[in-house]
Amino acid sequence: MKINDVILKTVVKGVVFIILTLGVYLFFSGHNAPGGGFIGGLVLGSGIVLLYLTYDIETIHRKMPFDFKKVAAFGVLLATGTAIGSLYFEAPFLTQTDGYFTLPILGEKHLSTVTIFEAGVALTVVGTLVTIILSISEDE
Repeated sequence: MKINDVILKTVVKGVVFIILTLGVYLFFSGHNAPGGGFIGGLVLGSGIVLLYLTYDIETIHRKMPFDFKKVAAFGVLLATGTAIGSLYFEAPFLTQTDGYFTLPILGEKHLSTVTIFEAGVALTVVGTLVTIILSISEDE
């Protein structure tokens, strides 16, 4: 018997968009409010896991051809790279810097190296979460 899951797949497309938007918002608001790389990564990872639950693994791998182990490894390298980068400027370990920069379309914006560190944390959490869920779901 074939399962008719048209409603589930249609609803999940909208829900995943909302979840991913919330994850990005939590990621960027984490410097000044509750959130950051860890919780943003958890929310982004939960959206990806919801896609894996709704569709089959092969479909998601065709649409999103990422090796999530490599995503987690890149996240760790990015986070530690920003932490070690401070040593090249003779600053204490994990020292962050910021400044105001004029961007072409956006105008003057406040940018900080904390965002790069948080991106590494978020990528590590997403990669680890999805890898764990995919490892649990494998058939033997």
